[in-house]
Order: sequence, then C-alpha cells, then structure tokens
Amino acid sequence: MASTDHQSVSFGHLFRERVSATPAAEAFRSRSGSGWRSLNWAGTKVQVYEIAAGLIDLGVTAEQRVAIASGTRLEWILADLAIACAGAATTTVYPSTAAEDVDYILADSASVVVIAEDAAQAAKVTAGDLPTVTAIVLMDGEGDGGKILSWDQLAARGRALLARTPGAVDERIDALTPDSLATLIYTSGTTGRPKGVRLVHENWTYEGRAVTELGILQPDDVQYLWLPLSHVFGKMLVAVQLQIGFATAVDGDLTKIVENLGEVHPTFMAGAPRIFEKVRAKVTLTSQGAGGLKLRIFDWAFGVGLAASRRRQLRRPLTRLHATQLAIADRLVFRKIRAVMGGRIKFFVSGSAALSREVAEWFDAAGLTVLEGYGMTETSAATFVNLPRDARIGTVGPPLPGTEVIIASDGEILVRGPGVMRGYHNLPGATEEVLTVDGWLHTGDIGELTDGFLRITDRKKDLIKTSGGKYVAPQKIEVIFKAVCPYASQIIVHGEGRKFISAMITLDPEAIADWCAVNGLSGQTSEQLAVDPRVRQMIGGYVDELNSKLERWETIKRFVILPRDLTIEDGELTPSIKVRRKVVEKQHMDQLDELYVD
Repeated sequence: MASTDHQSVSFGHLFRERVSATPAAEAFRSRSGSGWRSLNWAGTKVQVYEIAAGLIDLGVTAEQRVAIASGTRLEWILADLAIACAGAATTTVYPSTAAEDVDYILADSASVVVIAEDAAQAAKVTAGDLPTVTAIVLMDGEGDGGKILSWDQLAARGRALLARTPGAVDERIDALTPDSLATLIYTSGTTGRPKGVRLVHENWTYEGRAVTELGILQPDDVQYLWLPLSHVFGKMLVAVQLQIGFATAVDGDLTKIVENLGEVHPTFMAGAPRIFEKVRAKVTLTSQGAGGLKLRIFDWAFGVGLAASRRRQLRRPLTRLHATQLAIADRLVFRKIRAVMGGRIKFFVSGSAALSREVAEWFDAAGLTVLEGYGMTETSAATFVNLPRDARIGTVGPPLPGTEVIIASDGEILVRGPGVMRGYHNLPGATEEVLTVDGWLHTGDIGELTDGFLRITDRKKDLIKTSGGKYVAPQKIEVIFKAVCPYASQIIVHGEGRKFISAMITLDPEAIADWCAVNGLSGQTSEQLAVDPRVRQMIGGYVDELNSKLERWETIKRFVILPRDLTIEDGELTPSIKVRRKVVEKQHMDQLDELYVD
C-alpha cells in the first residue's frame, strides 16, 4: 500500500502500489473533444503494462534508454510509467529541440527506442545517424510495417506478450532497485551542449515521499498539469501524484490554461513565473481598459488586499475595519478572479525561475497564494518550497525533509540529500566540478538563509561586474521590471566590463497589441513598434519606475527595444523558457555597443 510514511523501492514499485491501494480512484483526465475523459488507476495500469510489455517484446532490457519526444499529454505519462515498469530508463526530449540536438541526445544516451508524438518528431530521429535506435513508436500516426510502429501496434505486441508470459512486467519491476537508472534529463543549458543528468529511482521516490510529508496535498486534491513533462518539474509532480493518489488533469496547451482551470476546477497548479506575470498583466490591463467606476473599485480592492497581504507577512492581525474592507473587496473583485481560475484553488506553486514580490503579493491580495519553490534538474526539481501555513514572499521556503543546505563563503548554495543526481552521463569531469565526494552539490546559485528560509540572489555566473568594480545581479533587475511593465515579454540586463548598466527589452505581442489599439498604432509591425517614439516613451516610463526601486549603480541608463520577441527556435530561450543571455548578447552586440557611444 502507498502511504505517507513509506518510500517505495522504485518508481515502478510506487506505481504498482498506487494501483493496488486505490484502483477505482480517478488518476487522470485528458481532453476528449470539447470535454474531458477520465481514467482510473486500474485502467491506467492496463495501458501502462501493455506498453511496458511491448517495449520488452521489442528487446528493451534493464536500464536501456527509451526516449520520449513529445509535448505534455496523457500518453507522455503513460509512456514514462511503462518505461519504468519495463525496467528501462527514460530519455526526455523537448518537442522544440532542433534535429541536431535530438541527434546528439539520442546518441549520447544510446537510446534504443524513441516514442515520438507524431511524424514531425519522428522525422528528427530518422534524419540522424542513430544506429542504436531500433524502433520508433508514434503516439499519433500509423506504423510503416518496419521500424516505425503506431502506439496501438506497440500495445498489441504487449498484450500478446502478457498472454504468453503474464508476469513479464512484474518481473521487471521486481528487479528494480533504488539505484537503478530511471531518467536521463538533458539540461537545456544557456551555453554549450546539453548535459544528461542521471536520476535514479530513489530520486523520484524521495521527492514523492518528501512532498507528502509536508502535508499540503491530499488524495482528494485535483492537479492541473500543463508543464513540459520533459522538464524535471513536470516529472516530479507525477512522482508526488503516485505517492499521494490525487487526480491530475493533463493538457499541454499553454493558450488554454485559464480556460481549462474554469472547466477542471483544480485545487492546485504548478507553473513558471511567466504564467503568473501574464495573468496579472491581463487582469490589470482589462480593468484599466474598463475605466470609470469599475477601475476605481478594482484599484481600491487591491489597495486593501495588498495592505492585508503585507500585514500577514509581518504576522500582524487585521483590524476590524480592515477585515470588513477586505470582505467587501473580496465580494466585489477577488471572488470573481478566483472564479475564473476554477474557484477551488488552494494554492499555486511557482518554480524554474524567480517570481517577483509584486506578482506574488498581487495574487496573495486576491486570495490566491503562490508558493515559490526552488530546485534544479540536478536535484530532481523540488528542493525548497514555501508552505501555505508559512509562506514568506521573497523566499523559496525551507528545504524538503531530508535535504541539507549550506551557504559557501562566496554565497553559493550547496545542497545534499536523496534528491541529488548521481552525476552527468558520460561526463565524469563535469560531475566532479559540481558534486563533491561527500555528496554536496554546487548549485551555481547565490543565496542567503534566514530562519531556515532560502532567498535566491542570482546565478553565480550571471553576476555582472562593471568597469567601476560594482557587482550587479541582473536577475533582481529583470524580475522587478517584468512585474512593473505589463507590456514587456523579456528584459536582458547587460553591463559586464561596461561603465554603466543597459538593457535589451522585447515586447509582449498580445499586451502591446491592446495598447496599440488604444493609441492609434494598430497594424504596426513589431519592427516598427521597436523604433516608434511613442512606444519608447511608454517603455521608458516603466524603466524610470524600475530605476526608482534600484541602487544608483544598478539603474538602467540606456535601453534598446528589440524588433521581435525571443524564441526557442532561434536559440535565444531554453525549452524551459530561460533566456540564453550570452546568445542574445552576441546576436545584438552591435546595438549594445551603440548604447555606450557618447
């Protein structure tokens, strides 16, 4: 039986124990036309075992790698569970990964089977020279009678094997150990080739047990999951689900997040800061567009809500008058915002990048707590997280039970515990650079501990040193700006070896389109808007607001608006939407140099 005080031997054991404990309980919901289709744990087992047996029938052996190249969907989870139950290990491939990098990842991991979402993903595989890949399985599409199989064909092979050898999958699960390789996740990295992070079964079962021990989730919770499952954050959430047994609604379409929240009525959702920034910007701009009495009520309500949030942060009780005002604000404004998001949210979880205080306080004011956490691919995602009963805005919370943390003399955060990776695949030198012999992982992040709560300052390698000798943390500036400016998509702070700090800014296409409609600039291209004096003046006002919150040496003296937003396809963003700072700087160095011409 899966329980809160039990850590399973492996991910496969954990899945089997979950099915045994609650076979009839809902496991997953997935899109089916205009509605949602539900699958219980017993039904999930049938599909997982068929795919697992199909892989075994293809000749996949213990700890061999099977790659998944797909967006977030139910079949991704089923495939990953099947790989674990077959005793193999999953290699994750982002669907946006270029063919050249797909070739590298599959070759470096020595993957023998690739489960691809569709023909487009399969084409990246067939275009490469990959002698180790013996089969490609399509989630969508038909087999070719040879190397390419359909999902249904693989399942049929599995059913046939299980008819001949009913214990084939259970035997593979029984053979798994905590140190068996479970997953190879290739860090997208901001420079150079991606590195394969070796995560074993103990990493995932630890995450499931540790989050369960926090007591913040229960079997009757409902998760809405849109995060990329190729990313460690998404995979960790599945481990937590298996441990606790709640249901998960799965849809990787980012454009339908708010719509789906209203349909699914989840109790929690994890996301990246950009999602929360966009929701806040959209709601705020909509209210500003309404104007008049509605805007005055909106602004008054958030004034009341923010004051209440800050009193809570200071552990001060609300006065009777303030409590009355907050109840009115809730009825007039906040309740409506929560209803749009399904009306049942207990909390959101934010990770993968820094969340600004302004955004966190805005959600908290509306009665929507955002629990900020911190982790890395190298720590199986969750390492620190705030708790609903003691969420301290501006921090990423205390470490998970069983994880240790120390701050090095130079401010770098070091962590040790069962969630830490076993090393980088085929890269012993790179492993030795970050992982000490006694298990301490050098995270590369700078931070400080206060009462056991961690505050992240910046990436160690991203700290800027100006020609005047001042150190500047770009992440701090970038997080503040994206909170104050609803029209910006990205800001890249620059200034290494320069006499002052400058910035490159990109516009959010959706938000700037609304602004253009009001300001007589509809129909302008992004290139035209980047050089339009009215747009520059508007953005400049937000830069001035940003500067008012910074130390003198941190302020943005000059900036350039780039002619388009950054993209994954052009190599400017990682698949997890982190800016490749050096790539963007190199691409636009001529424009940056012009900012420093007197």
